[in-house]
Amino acid sequence: MILYPAIDLKDGRCVRLLRGEMSSATVFNDDPAAQAQSFVAAGCRWLHVVDLDGAIAGKPVNRQAVEAIIAKAGVPVQLGGGIRSLAAIADWLGRGVARIVLGTVALTDPDLVKTACRKWPERIVLGIDARAGKVAIEGWAKTSEMTALELALRFEDAGAAAIVHTDIERDGALEGANVEATAALARRLKMPVIASGGIASLADLAALQAHESDGIAGAIIGRALYDGRIDLKQALALVSA
Repeated sequence: MILYPAIDLKDGRCVRLLRGEMSSATVFNDDPAAQAQSFVAAGCRWLHVVDLDGAIAGKPVNRQAVEAIIAKAGVPVQLGGGIRSLAAIADWLGRGVARIVLGTVALTDPDLVKTACRKWPERIVLGIDARAGKVAIEGWAKTSEMTALELALRFEDAGAAAIVHTDIERDGALEGANVEATAALARRLKMPVIASGGIASLADLAALQAHESDGIAGAIIGRALYDGRIDLKQALALVSA
């Protein structure tokens, strides 16, 4: 199972939100590139970066911070937030992003997502963010009537590299991962699933890893790394054991 330390960007700084509320942002580092380097020094093989302002605006906003991370990290970067056109995808891939996470457009423009999956095989990830099981979009500002599973099944044969499944109610709350919901989703899909939201301890990671055979292939960790609840080196050792 791959661990993805999360770097969420707001106003050019590295922050964490509570349950997706922009007003609840806590700043953890004014230098996102330095934060990326510290994660890499601990041994991580990937980074998960989100342009929070971009997710709200519908277009990239924290471009300078993302480019600095790419330049200094030295590991593949998975980027999401406000990327809603083929031109934007091509631009970021050309700037060195390894994989693009598409969330809102998976619901609003599924043909664009399928085209992107064909054009850039294994470089497109579906971001499915759920509130009480229903898909939320536009920086989690709106909630649809579609379930996470219904949306995922629409792209079962599209060729996406993975699905990032985020439980919004647990995101940043340190209440533990929604292991059962994530495992249930993974069991229904051919695509690997990356768990996100609420991971607060090594025990949470162990619980997710126990479902690796169900299709849980990764986990995104945010606040628990920043406040010291999870030591990244210990976490990496756990999932590689």
